[in-house]
Parts: sequence; C-alpha cells; structure tokens
Amino acid sequence: MDRKKFITNVGRYSILGALLFITGQIFFKRRVSASGQYVWQIDPMKCTQCGRCATECIKTPSAVKCVHAYDLCGYCDLCGGYFKPNTMDLNTGAENQLCPTGAIQRKFVEEPFFEYAIDEKLCNGCGKCVKGCTSFGNGSLHLQIRHDLCDNCNQCAIARVCPSDAIKRVPIENPYLIKGAFTS
Repeated sequence: MDRKKFITNVGRYSILGALLFITGQIFFKRRVSASGQYVWQIDPMKCTQCGRCATECIKTPSAVKCVHAYDLCGYCDLCGGYFKPNTMDLNTGAENQLCPTGAIQRKFVEEPFFEYAIDEKLCNGCGKCVKGCTSFGNGSLHLQIRHDLCDNCNQCAIARVCPSDAIKRVPIENPYLIKGAFTS
C-alpha cells in the first residue's frame, strides 16, 4: 500500500469512527431520556437553610454543596453570606466569617466590589452562608445536591427530614436547579 492510499484510508476510518461515536452518544442520550431516570435535587426557591443537609446526608461530608449564581450577585463589600451578622470590622479573619469551614473565598475585584467563590472540598452543606445571603443580600448563594457525590438513594435521607419539602426528584436531563435560571 502506498502512502496516498494509506492516508486516504486513515481519513475514511477516522470519519467513520467519529460518525459511529456521535450516533452512539445520541442513542445513549435517548435511551436515558426514555428510561425516566431521576435524580435528587434541592429547589432553591423552597429551601429554608435549616442545616439538615449537612447532618442528615448519608455521605460524609454531605453531597450537598453551596453554589453561587454569579448573575444574581451584587459583589458587595459587606456580603451577608460571607460575614457574620453585626460584624464591626470587615476583615477576613475567621472570627468574622459566617462559614464554619472557611469554604467561601473572597477576592477583591475593584472598589467596592468583591468576588465570592465556593471551595466545594471545604463546604459541608450547612447552609449558613445561604441563609445569610438570603436574609441580607439578594440570595445568589444556594444549596445543590452534587450528583458526582450523591449515591442517588431510592429514598433520600435529607428529603425525609426536610421541613420545607424542598428536595425532590427531577429528570436526569435537567439535574441542577439554578436560582434565577428557572421559574417555579
């Protein structure tokens, strides 16, 4: 086989392989959609930040993590989700932070704006920051069940004790309910 024929065959087989891969992905997605699979998720509009996500989840640490809807955030200097209420000095010392694990990272953007990011490895899903953000700010912080961490139990331990009935099953095609990105 000469070089030109070899390159032509490699090109043909590459295109054929890509088409087979794409067809397989489409078939798999349809099969999952048709299977009616569901995952657990927290409705951020119903959540009352009771703290049970951190204590009732069968996973340690909890599969529930705080997420930040950046489109809703005001990037405030005095962030209700970052600082404890009635903080006199706006320094970032642990004694002034609302998060008990230090999972919220504060980064200066420009006067008077700060960006807040969640370190999911440190977050235990207690919801204290979410409660602070909701009561003082615009509610850009909310809790979500991370499906890469969740066992997707038939009966979620947190859902059984959730006082606001905020945890429900949602189709696997739309696994994350993002605050501000849907109507409920």
